[in-house]
Amino acid sequence: MAKSIGQEFVKGLWDEIPPFRLVLGLCPVLAVTKTVQDGVGMGMATTFVLFGSNLLVSSLRKIIPPKVRIACFIIVIATFVTMVELLMQAFAYPLFLSLGIFIPLIVVNCIVLGRSEAFAYKNGVLPSMADGLGIGLGFTMSLGALGAVRELLGNGTLLGASVFGPSFEPFKFMVEAPGAFVCLGLMLAIMNLVGKK
Repeated sequence: MAKSIGQEFVKGLWDEIPPFRLVLGLCPVLAVTKTVQDGVGMGMATTFVLFGSNLLVSSLRKIIPPKVRIACFIIVIATFVTMVELLMQAFAYPLFLSLGIFIPLIVVNCIVLGRSEAFAYKNGVLPSMADGLGIGLGFTMSLGALGAVRELLGNGTLLGASVFGPSFEPFKFMVEAPGAFVCLGLMLAIMNLVGKK
């Protein structure tokens, strides 16, 4: 049992890493990764929602009627999104302002709903918790990595600290919407090349 729980956790860190392997959740990936801080903040918020919704959906799976399961999943997910939104307002207000509308949009993030439908509704509590935590942390790492590349090339900073000095000419394209697509595409290509080897 412990081995399968470990496997459920680890798969989200590489084999099923959301933006690069499952190609899911691209809206926040492209929108909030101008900086490492925003990317990691959105990833942690999504991880909280994934973990909580997987836990609750898995716990209630035998009493949720199949015909209304999607509506039930949305209610569960919306509850955890409201919790994370209120927690961010209370304890991380600058991050809350920076992420803006993308926090409530976690409700319709296909990663969260997909894990509820494809995994938590069909598996026990412990594997579902491991799945939610692994997928969430993989998503956080992806957003952090993409944010680091975009912030480094687009602003010449990393976590707000200057890296290249005052003579560096930032590549502003990287912190614009098209830069997000280009950076994501290049990182997808690298992941696929590494994955084949």
